[in-house]
Amino acid sequence: MSLTRRQTLAILGGGAIVAAGTGAGAVITRQPGGARAPWAAAGGYDEPRMRALSHAILAPNPHNRQPWLVDLGTPGEVTLYADTQRLLPHTDPHARQIVVGLGCFLETLRVAAAEDGHDVTFDLFPEGGNPDRLDARPVARCTFAPGGTAEPDLFAAIPHRRSTKEPYDTARPVPSDALAALTAAARHNQAAATADPDRVAALRDLTADAFSVEFATDRTYRESVDLFRIGAAEVNANPDGIDLSGPLFETLRLTRLFTRDKALDRDGMSYARGLDMVRANAMTGMAYVWLTTPGNTRAEQIAAGRDWMRVNLVATALGLAVQPMSQALQEFPEMADHYARAHAALAPRGGTVQMLGRLGYGPRVPVSPRWPVEAKVIG
Repeated sequence: MSLTRRQTLAILGGGAIVAAGTGAGAVITRQPGGARAPWAAAGGYDEPRMRALSHAILAPNPHNRQPWLVDLGTPGEVTLYADTQRLLPHTDPHARQIVVGLGCFLETLRVAAAEDGHDVTFDLFPEGGNPDRLDARPVARCTFAPGGTAEPDLFAAIPHRRSTKEPYDTARPVPSDALAALTAAARHNQAAATADPDRVAALRDLTADAFSVEFATDRTYRESVDLFRIGAAEVNANPDGIDLSGPLFETLRLTRLFTRDKALDRDGMSYARGLDMVRANAMTGMAYVWLTTPGNTRAEQIAAGRDWMRVNLVATALGLAVQPMSQALQEFPEMADHYARAHAALAPRGGTVQMLGRLGYGPRVPVSPRWPVEAKVIG
């Protein structure tokens, strides 16, 4: 039987709340409020660039690494850099996914600025770039000027967007007009979507199997475990990485039933149930959306991120849940067969599949942790 995330945690927790002892209630029920504060603070700045940036930092990004740094030293400009201390060298060896995440950041910046009456133009990689790694050179120079075409529906969706990594309602199909709206949202890339039962079944299997490969590969699985933030105190101290907070995780932390070492133990319950959980979630995808670029240049990766953000915002406005399912698109050697399967299925005429996501109707989930915008300004 497949287990939901909640069922998995309940099994792991068992009677642990009792074991935690009286007086643990306040710890068990605490939430990482400080790490979630930037969502409420978005828009609360007088300076136009800071106001737009306060929304941009809410963009989706791989493993919630928030790999952006900005320099505001030139009036009317934002210079974006990649934080090379926040890369994912094992699951994302060429930093392709990180660059896609930076594209999400840039599109959110543009949408927020346009709502405020500003047009933003991007000069991408103005000092050049490296297709295999990111370095200290700027990713984009963003120039603000009066104008811009506001997109109120997209802007309104920014604070409500989530990456919903929970089971979806398998009794509720995704309508075709919703899929058409998602593909129409993309401006820079070829976007496609399907709710065809046979294709959905094949993509469920592909994405679940790709999760298994990432778990089975020591260095890629450890890369995720190293980024676990277990409990509110860890999340508040480091509001990036993988948020494992809430009453059950606090209980498991207090009772030592769940630790990073236990998660890494392939013979232990934490590892087995974690794999069961992500596979079970993958098998509830009700439709899929993906973005394909002709090549795989840095500029195309940025463009894919910009469109991925737009797809997410339209999905949010339609009440749809989205989860990126990028494991089969990762370029480390052990994933090569699944990468080939994904491209044969989704880009049979060639090109690079930059993003793949499952769609459906899922539960409302909390916002993900964020560093405040001030922590990302370097000049």
